[in-house]
Amino acid sequence: MAKIRDVAEAAGVSTATVSRVLTNKPHVRPEVKKKVLEVVEALGYRPNRVAQNLRSNSSKIIALIISDIENPFFQRVSRAVDDTVHDLGYSVMLCNTDENPEKERLSLNLLRDENIAGVILAPTRQTIDTFSKSTVEIPMVIIDRHVTNINVDNVMIDNIQAAYSITKHLIGHGYSRIGGIFGMGSTTGRDRREGFLRALKEHALKPITELTKYAHPREEDGYTTATKLLELPEPPEAILTSNSLLAAGVMQAIRERSLRIPDDVAFATFDDTTWAKLMVPPLTVVDQPTYEIGRTAAELLIKRIQDPSRSYREVILNTRLILRHSCGC
Repeated sequence: MAKIRDVAEAAGVSTATVSRVLTNKPHVRPEVKKKVLEVVEALGYRPNRVAQNLRSNSSKIIALIISDIENPFFQRVSRAVDDTVHDLGYSVMLCNTDENPEKERLSLNLLRDENIAGVILAPTRQTIDTFSKSTVEIPMVIIDRHVTNINVDNVMIDNIQAAYSITKHLIGHGYSRIGGIFGMGSTTGRDRREGFLRALKEHALKPITELTKYAHPREEDGYTTATKLLELPEPPEAILTSNSLLAAGVMQAIRERSLRIPDDVAFATFDDTTWAKLMVPPLTVVDQPTYEIGRTAAELLIKRIQDPSRSYREVILNTRLILRHSCGC
């Protein structure tokens, strides 16, 4: 592997000049810069970023810590973060926690040791409940989950209101036995359940315990939970799920029983995935501004890195209720 001194010797300049060229510093003659870059290309030289970070006490890498890499919501957020920071000279390191606070803790410790520039984090519920000043030792932006016990930039939607709105719409169709399946282990699932129950209460509908369930936000758990609901002596007239992975499992359970949507059971979910509009019938969804969440979080993080003393912001982005045939519309 070529070293900086190899480039300097081949170009006939000092290592300091090579460093100035590679960091795009001024006061290097154009012909010298051209020669150095030609040698860099010929030798296949790559700068030692670790050494650079140690010298400058900074990094050009940010971390994105998400709870489930398979969730289309986080895939879209990841794309937005990468698009946004790339143009600013940063790279993205992706970490997946599976809603496991221990995996999250290990990731955060590793990132601190690697002198990461900043973190965009979708924290586990346990982390939110125990946030302390030591948790936020590096620039950080929280996404998707609500935090109240520490000053930190936060980008999310109003999960309670979004779940309230879609539940109210289902009630408006005349459904009274509405099943709700919500993601376990995060404030997102908890808040969406709260919005669901609030809508029932405000419309004089008593929540039915056997129809309101938490499940790990994965397809197989959506399938298992929906199967139990559909096998009840009095199954739900409609089902709401709090994310698209749960939705996929519910759809499978419904299809296996040859039930018709919405004639036998109505259905609605969160996230307007590619396949949601292609289903027969197409799904009614709460559409989250996933790309905007990632873009906004990335922009806030870069601003925090550049100015650690700036005031903290909580950004609440709007959702959109997309009505299709699965709810009975």
